[in-house]
Amino acid sequence: MTRSFDLIAIGTGSAASSAANHCRTAGWNVAIVDSRPFGGTCALRGCDPKKVLVGAAEVTDWARRMHSNGIDAPDLHIDWPSLMRFKRTFTDPVPAEREAALAKSGIATFHGRARFTGPSTLHVGDVELHARFILIATGQKPADLNLPGDEHLIDSEQFLNLDHLPKRILFIGGGYIAFEFAHIALRAGANITILHRGARPLPRFDPDLVDHLVQHTRSLGADVQLNTAATAIHKTGDTFTVDTTTSGQLRTFTADLVVHAAGRTPNIADLDLAAANIASDDHGIHVNDFLQSVSNPSIYAAGDVVANPGPPLTPVAAYDGVTAAANLINGNHQRVNYAGIPSVVFTLPSLATVGLTEADARAQGLKFHCNTALTADWYQSRRIAEPCSGYKILLEDGTDRILGAHLLGTAAAEVINLFALAIRNAIPASALRQQLYAYPTHTSDIPYML
Repeated sequence: MTRSFDLIAIGTGSAASSAANHCRTAGWNVAIVDSRPFGGTCALRGCDPKKVLVGAAEVTDWARRMHSNGIDAPDLHIDWPSLMRFKRTFTDPVPAEREAALAKSGIATFHGRARFTGPSTLHVGDVELHARFILIATGQKPADLNLPGDEHLIDSEQFLNLDHLPKRILFIGGGYIAFEFAHIALRAGANITILHRGARPLPRFDPDLVDHLVQHTRSLGADVQLNTAATAIHKTGDTFTVDTTTSGQLRTFTADLVVHAAGRTPNIADLDLAAANIASDDHGIHVNDFLQSVSNPSIYAAGDVVANPGPPLTPVAAYDGVTAAANLINGNHQRVNYAGIPSVVFTLPSLATVGLTEADARAQGLKFHCNTALTADWYQSRRIAEPCSGYKILLEDGTDRILGAHLLGTAAAEVINLFALAIRNAIPASALRQQLYAYPTHTSDIPYML
């Protein structure tokens, strides 16, 4: 049985769904395929459920910080099973709701793993699908660590579905997943170890603010080990032992749970891209500025699966999907623009970035200066007893252009969006200085940063 379409989108996350809906609105005959429950990573096993857990951690963290400033809640704690039941009220309805919405729009839905059999043909189970164009938006999956005993690891999706939180948790890796989940688990009473093989975790973020966050994480009781590479995982009964090397020194750590937080890789290995002449490598699918495959003009790709993407973020995936759809419908005319896209680590407090780091700006030969400070003694931090806050703003000499903004603090995830707006739309720092802000708010501190 063969079915033909104008567009087949592989995946049902933000990128695929955005493209599919835009092309369907334009009158195209569209199909969408996913081997997993419909909804994608963010809604089902990523940012949305994670933020529900972060919200609970925020409540306990805020109350504990304020314990000597008028808040007395000695018995406050996170009931993990109840919190997980609450989290599932967000995630459980998603697959059926997403599939029903797609069907209502007239988009054909298929369940199963897609496999290319030709330049514009693929199989899903026993069904052969043909299309004028195919969009690949299958996202990422945990990278293969190739460690002895790595079958004992759980990944971020499994962590987000734990019915009970173990007492001792070890994270292998020092990126978003490790720090966000560590900060949640710390507030839930777990003992935390983070092993990062490099000298500095969270490499996409300002190193000075990262250092401050690492110090704060340690002050909360976490054991953050840098320059420490995991070499093997062993299980004895209910206990795990992780072998490591630090500057040639052998060390072991024990835990009740070991979490893979050491990076993700494009989820394309079993698509048989070679059968469709789709150029790719370990970083993803090679595309041009219009998100079209450089080797097969019938193929487009969007989101985290692209080899030279924007930041691996849900809004970027959705933007890619819309951009790809515009080029599919009207021919290649709209190039991707990843300037001024903010990124946030939802630790407590959160760490946010947009634009260039100091190293980026120097590499580009730009002339600039930095406004930077730690701000635990500022009013907005003192009133909520937040000991970990600061900023660094890069301003171009002679133009007043904001090159980069890096924030650490309770409201960093919100305030960073104003800096993103300024960078993406070339709004000078003077405009943000002169803006009249509601007061007292975290955004009213922006003029002092500039």
